[in-house]
Amino acid sequence: MPTNYTLVAPCFFGTESTLAFEVRRIGAQNVQVTDGRVAFEGDASVIAAANLNLRTAERVLLLLKTWQATTFDELFDGVYSIPWEEIIPADAQFPVKGSSLSSQLSSVPACQSIVKKAVVKRLMAGHHTNTLPETGKVYKLRFALRKNTVEMMLDTSGDGLHKRGYRRNATLAPIKETLAAAIADLGRVRRDTLVQDPFCGSGTLVIEAAQKALNIAPGLRRRFAAEQFDFVPAQVWRAERAKAIEQAKPDAAFEGFGYDIDPAAVALATANAKLAGVGDRCHFEVADVKDFVPKAGATVLTNPPYGERLGDAAEAAALAAALGRAWHANPGAGLYAITADADFEAHFGGKATKRRKIYNGMIPCQVYMYFDRKK
Repeated sequence: MPTNYTLVAPCFFGTESTLAFEVRRIGAQNVQVTDGRVAFEGDASVIAAANLNLRTAERVLLLLKTWQATTFDELFDGVYSIPWEEIIPADAQFPVKGSSLSSQLSSVPACQSIVKKAVVKRLMAGHHTNTLPETGKVYKLRFALRKNTVEMMLDTSGDGLHKRGYRRNATLAPIKETLAAAIADLGRVRRDTLVQDPFCGSGTLVIEAAQKALNIAPGLRRRFAAEQFDFVPAQVWRAERAKAIEQAKPDAAFEGFGYDIDPAAVALATANAKLAGVGDRCHFEVADVKDFVPKAGATVLTNPPYGERLGDAAEAAALAAALGRAWHANPGAGLYAITADADFEAHFGGKATKRRKIYNGMIPCQVYMYFDRKK
């Protein structure tokens, strides 16, 4: 295996610039931004640092090869040419997932089968064996076919990076941690920011803002697939974890407040904040948005319930109107609301200072930003 790797980090559409900044911060080289992903280069320490520190990446994939394929033979030959025996042990499990877009090889199951077959043949030849028991460590393989170009990748993350390890359960229609982190970035959360969320649900926006302000690495409380890979030594992981712990800012002045009408959500948010290591900075209370009062100088980050997500469009409009009334009565430093409600500005009672289009999964949303440009 080479000592310098090409890595690909997929992300939510609309959050690429935030992720590119994070990638540069960990010391990656040759950072390239395209729709829904950021590619970069680095050594084994960058693989570990990316998994531990990237807040807005969905996962970190190691790019093994890129080539053109319009036939199954070309797909097979390209996969077979990769030195799999240097990457995957003879007893490893290696499930294959993939996607195909605007390509002649359009059947994903057929492509999966060809990729698996090519890897099996190469591993048998490389390890000089007739059997591959697939009982050992897991190496998740991913291929992406786009306009007849194949990318073959190895997943270094395992579970998606949004699984931070602090959210045991979630309320109905939660926001992913990676998307919440991107909204905290758009809201310019800093070490001394005061954050409020009047629709806090399981607390994700407030917790992600707290971790960002205190510079707590999001991956510290979990494990990653590449921790079992021979080419990312254990001492590299130890060094990067130690560095991440050292860079935390526990003395930051951040405070976060979340409110929800559902007592179960508030109890869950409180438990999640403790698990995330920010329980002393995040306070959650049962409260109705009608009684919400933005604190002086507060930044409001919120994901208001909307029709597509929670059923009743009229109710969602009424909640947005109540939020608008609260904000106009006591405007803080800024309000950042992510919603799929195309009429949010009308319901809220004011045109946003700025908007950012972001996809929440497959749902096109906007982040509506209200702040004083002069400030």
